[in-house]
Amino acid sequence: MELAKNKHRLASITQLLDVEDTSPNRCAASYKVLVVSSQFEGKPLLQRHRMVNTCLAEELKEIHAFEQKTLTPEQWEKQKSQ
Repeated sequence: MELAKNKHRLASITQLLDVEDTSPNRCAASYKVLVVSSQFEGKPLLQRHRMVNTCLAEELKEIHAFEQKTLTPEQWEKQKSQ
């Protein structure tokens, strides 16, 4: 299973999606994901993560570690300028 192939599920809610395989030897067991979406506006972190987890529910069953950063477009712009 390759999470990068299934990121289209998030496409409907994202302005930016970056997926990095962080597992040793790139064996697709651990991922770090950055998701930027206007749909995160006004939502707490836990709700944002649940939105992403729902989109990737099937893939997450096969993953050992999944780190996600969920930002609004405004938060992303602030972070880029720092």
